[in-house]
Amino acid sequence: MDITVGTFNLNNLFSRFNFKGEIDAIRALDTTLDGELKYEFGARETWKIRTYRGGLMKAKKTKDTDLIAKRIKKINIDVLAIQEAEDIDTLHQFNREHLDWMYRYVILVEGNDPRLIDVGVLSKLPIGGVTSWQRAVHPDDPTRAVFGRDLLEVEILSISRSRKLFTIFNNHLKSHYVDFNEDPVAGERSNNERRTRQAEMMAEIVKARTRPDSRFIVLGDINDPPNSPCLQPLVGDSELRLTDALSNPGETRPPKPDTPPPSSTAWTHRYKRSRHPAKYELYDQIWLSPALSDKQKEAWIDRRKRHSGDGSDHDLAWIKLGL
Repeated sequence: MDITVGTFNLNNLFSRFNFKGEIDAIRALDTTLDGELKYEFGARETWKIRTYRGGLMKAKKTKDTDLIAKRIKKINIDVLAIQEAEDIDTLHQFNREHLDWMYRYVILVEGNDPRLIDVGVLSKLPIGGVTSWQRAVHPDDPTRAVFGRDLLEVEILSISRSRKLFTIFNNHLKSHYVDFNEDPVAGERSNNERRTRQAEMMAEIVKARTRPDSRFIVLGDINDPPNSPCLQPLVGDSELRLTDALSNPGETRPPKPDTPPPSSTAWTHRYKRSRHPAKYELYDQIWLSPALSDKQKEAWIDRRKRHSGDGSDHDLAWIKLGL
């Protein structure tokens, strides 16, 4: 049986409604209204008011949501780990309205991110146990959750549910972004320290939850290249012995021409600073346990058509396993 497993950063899959804009529009209909203005919400199950830094965030544009859905449907992956979805309702709505119920099983546990972007799993195969590690702490900072989003542990079962096929550990590690109000050097140092601690805790959790012969996959938006010193506590751990499943992936299409061009196919993220050359990094990664490394048949990256996105600034990456 061949099973495809992938990872995709959906790039701010929000479903928030711009209430302020709608209320202003109602008021504009008749500026002579006096007294209290009453606004009644409909019976829809998807509305909610949630804010970030004092403001309402707009929903992802429909055309961009359609684009990421088109990319997912084209590849038709069996088990897809996703990052940057607002909540479980949003992921269900995406699966229902944009993926045409492509996935029977949808999992998301709301995590720690103040922007309300979470990690989740879309699966055609049954899901068993689900564990959130969002409350894990690092021993060097025991008063603070180490994962800015979550480390989501999900068991993938056979169609008959008679056996566990493998376990995935989906994460979205600390980014390199530094607010313009912060010192850039200190901010980058802090980000790297946080990412290193996250890698250390991922390694400890995975080792505690698996055996040497266990089938498991560590994947997600890791926000650093595989050779980064920040990731070595995880990817270089001598007990885990992880294999980089995307070391030499194929491409669904050649990338858009650029100067300089990428030096290999192993990249999912392009970053271009003004007046600087573009940087290509494999931020979206898939790491296999020893019990799965010899089961890998293929590795692919769905190359977007434009540098600016196609609905997300990350490329969808996936592998095929023969189980």
